Amino acid sequence: MVNVLVIGNGARESALGQAFLRSPQVDTVYVAPGNVGMSLLGLAVLPVAETDFASLIQFAQAHVALTFIGPEAPLAAGIVDAFQKAELPVFGPTRQLAQLEASKQFAKAFMKRHHLPTAAARVVTTQEAAAAAVADFGTPVVIKADGLAAGKGVTVAQTQAEALAAVSQLYVDHPHASVVIEECLVGQEASVLAMFNGIQRVIFPLAQDHKRRFEGDTGPNTGGMGAFSPAPQFSAEQLEQAHALIDQTLAGMVVDGLYGNGVLYIGVMFTADGPKILEYNLRFGDPETQVLLPQVENDFYQMVQDLLAGKADDLKLDGRTYCGVVAANPGYPQDTRHSLPVLVPNEAQRHYWYPAGIVQGTDGLRSHGGRILTVIGAGNDLKTAQSQAYQRLAELSGALAFRKDIGWHAL
Repeated sequence: MVNVLVIGNGARESALGQAFLRSPQVDTVYVAPGNVGMSLLGLAVLPVAETDFASLIQFAQAHVALTFIGPEAPLAAGIVDAFQKAELPVFGPTRQLAQLEASKQFAKAFMKRHHLPTAAARVVTTQEAAAAAVADFGTPVVIKADGLAAGKGVTVAQTQAEALAAVSQLYVDHPHASVVIEECLVGQEASVLAMFNGIQRVIFPLAQDHKRRFEGDTGPNTGGMGAFSPAPQFSAEQLEQAHALIDQTLAGMVVDGLYGNGVLYIGVMFTADGPKILEYNLRFGDPETQVLLPQVENDFYQMVQDLLAGKADDLKLDGRTYCGVVAANPGYPQDTRHSLPVLVPNEAQRHYWYPAGIVQGTDGLRSHGGRILTVIGAGNDLKTAQSQAYQRLAELSGALAFRKDIGWHAL
């Protein structure tokens, strides 16, 4: 039996920890820095910051057979490079490879070089140039911060005034920030995820995230308010196109000397002109992970080990549909200072409860930050999975807020 270390502290890492625990080869799953709710799931919380590479390496050398990196910030900071230098088994992209997520302009240049379909865009470095680009593109228009922004660095502005306000906000503290101004694509969006090593890959079913805070895709962008998978509204042809984008991207990485392993996440918009890439992430998405990993019947630890050895396993799925709903601080994403009580799940509820922003208070579990937990439902179709997710959430949400329409595009 072996031990595994998962880096991160959110609902994504709760789902990853659970996937590793299901492996008959795995004894203990440590999560660093984790959150107090994870201990209810049988995960061992290791209170070490994801930026403390030296302490994490020291722990991994003594206690674990594999380290799996969840969030984007330590990847962009080079945690995988540090683990590789220490000759430790680690799954995740190097700092160089993680630039495909960490820099929007790096990603845009990559797509252009490898003839990957994407929205027309302009990179600007002053507020004046940004305003001129907004005028040229017209509205609606997409404004993206160049670097990492925890899923909240994108504004889809419907009016000129909204676009200029977003631009002004990005330049208020950084007068020479790199900003990407992009045409607004119209269509249905899908999350396409694959674990890879070089051009070897295991592609997961399509998922659909719900980025906007409120029902009907209104309000500000968030890190994600819910997801479902598989997404029944996409055709076999669209699935094939999505797989082709994964393979074309992996081939482009090899051509550019961007060698490594990890998770490739492509945000794809299926437009009237065919699929176009919205963005790259180089890690599992949150909340997509919470509805993807429960479908997988493979030994997840073995899948990762096989990929590290250069072999891609055939994915075995349970054939069910999963719907996950995020319960968040009512002020999210603008104001998340208010702390609320979090209901403790009973033993049965822990099988579909993924904790994220949870801390120990003097009077029990409390919310901390924006997204607090994810609850998932499952069924033979999306309607059944959605219905079960909301029934379960009603018993666990308390005073937390959530969208009531996760899955609406497909239903």
